[in-house]
Amino acid sequence: MTRYYDIDAANAALPDVERILLGLRDQREELIRLRDQVVAGREAAPNDPPGPAAVPIADSRTLRLRMQFLIDQMQAGVTRLVERDVTLREIEAGLIDFPALASGRQIWLCWRLGEEHVEYWHEMDDGFAGRRLLADLT
Repeated sequence: MTRYYDIDAANAALPDVERILLGLRDQREELIRLRDQVVAGREAAPNDPPGPAAVPIADSRTLRLRMQFLIDQMQAGVTRLVERDVTLREIEAGLIDFPALASGRQIWLCWRLGEEHVEYWHEMDDGFAGRRLLADLT
């Protein structure tokens, strides 16, 4: 069953949600950096001369283990959001939606990292481009 947020409950959830989103954003950035290291290099064969393009096999395994750890951590962060009935829209921007009811219809309360409070909403079928100020909610 979906939990519906009112504005006060959504704002009260922001400190925890923000911590989760910041963690996800940092983990995503590190995962991309590690992926780029693996992609830019290649596993070095035992007789290959050392060079900037060669990633020693042991280092490659370490990078891949670290990447898997980050993926596991990210999955745990997303699970914490799902358990709160918060919908993650975009990690990089830290964009999330809280399910809410307004005049008996379902809407999204919309928030992203850097915003002080929940100040926007949009219809269920609209995305970020359809955001409107809460003052416009009728």
